[in-house]
Amino acid sequence: MTISPVTQMRAEISEIPEAVERLLSDGGPAIKSAAQKARNMDPRFLLSVARGSSDHVCTYLKYASEIILRRPMASVGPSVKSIYDVDLLSENALCIAVSQSGQSPDIVQMTESLGHGGALTVALTNDETSRLARVADMTIGLHAGPERSVAATKTFVTSLVAGLWLIAEIKGDDDLVTAVHQLPKHLSAATQCDWSDGAMAIDGTSLFTLGRGPSWAISNEAALKFKETCLIHAESYSSAEVLHGPVSIVDQCFPVIAFAAGDAAETSVARISDELARKGAQVFTTARGTELAKCLPHRRTDHWLTDPIAAIVSFYGMVEAVAVSRGINPDTPRHLNKVTETL
Repeated sequence: MTISPVTQMRAEISEIPEAVERLLSDGGPAIKSAAQKARNMDPRFLLSVARGSSDHVCTYLKYASEIILRRPMASVGPSVKSIYDVDLLSENALCIAVSQSGQSPDIVQMTESLGHGGALTVALTNDETSRLARVADMTIGLHAGPERSVAATKTFVTSLVAGLWLIAEIKGDDDLVTAVHQLPKHLSAATQCDWSDGAMAIDGTSLFTLGRGPSWAISNEAALKFKETCLIHAESYSSAEVLHGPVSIVDQCFPVIAFAAGDAAETSVARISDELARKGAQVFTTARGTELAKCLPHRRTDHWLTDPIAAIVSFYGMVEAVAVSRGINPDTPRHLNKVTETL
């Protein structure tokens, strides 16, 4: 019997709990310093600068900011500066720029521009010597260690943790800070969750991923990972929107993966999951309380805002397995490079 070699992606998924532990051990001074500066300025709103998986991090942080800090957070198009050469008025804003490499020119230019416009700029990056780190007022290193697979996993999760930890420190939310520090044990358990039932339903045609609130950000990341590692078309929708038109393409056995945390949105995600199942879809979910949709094994954490982080770790294990089963090396997706530099 031939044993398939372990992919770099699989190895890096297994390293996520250790990477988060390293961030928690080594990242405190930078995060607390940035939080203190943010409290001193008392920002009226937050801005984010990112692309790809990093932009999904920012969607998650948008919900965290708006729910925890009660401050609106908006994603800024990097091309506003890099292509159109417009400098935004950003006085009294907190800007969070997220990039695992910190090298993309458009992310760097927009972050620098927002700083000149009056924002306090904070970079979340795995390279503290990068161009992004040099132009930002403050840099928070991800401490993820080398990530060689093109598909970001360790850096995505450590970006989520670093950003949420920053927001918790700005607020002074001790319960959330404690929950963040308890994550490694939960993420270790999440790597062991078996989503093979969901994997077997993925037939290579289109599928939906769903979520609501912070879990919608995780749904966005999941859809991207299906595309880049499995060459499967996947679309992410809020569970509040999927019945407004997209549901028309759902037919018998149409695959759906719905993400939910133990939060106020869970009941609605469970309800929509069951409604799609009644229409013939094969629905797999981390929402509890469903009647027809199949509940996937998942790890709940010590806070509803950290639940989605455990969910994406379990998903990564599944999507890597789907890629391998299709004869695709998820470490080197076609047409992609590890560092994408856009203008």
